[in-house]
Amino acid sequence: MVLDYDLADNTIAYVFDGPMDEKTINTLRNQIERKLEIHDRINVYLEDRGVEYFTLYSVIMGIIFPLQHHKRFHKVAMVTDRSWIHLLSTINNQFISGDIRNYTSDKRIEAMQWVS
Repeated sequence: MVLDYDLADNTIAYVFDGPMDEKTINTLRNQIERKLEIHDRINVYLEDRGVEYFTLYSVIMGIIFPLQHHKRFHKVAMVTDRSWIHLLSTINNQFISGDIRNYTSDKRIEAMQWVS
């Protein structure tokens, strides 16, 4: 399940549970692209709240998609307790013009405040 919250006009938030598969990642990608049609740069809050599993497709798109839009992200807050996701977002942070910050689940309020 993907829960989509608008925190501010140029800021969107997604909370994920269930499988992170092709359908979920494509839904996320389409919603972000719609927001990018309106704004030059956006802020994104992503929270893993019990994702059951990740498909290879979702992991690859999680790397490629930010690189395709590397100049369009201002702030990205990644909230998860999975260290491998923090590693991937740290690597992506080297290639985008915005700022990606990693947070653990107990710091979700701090992440929301920073990104919005």
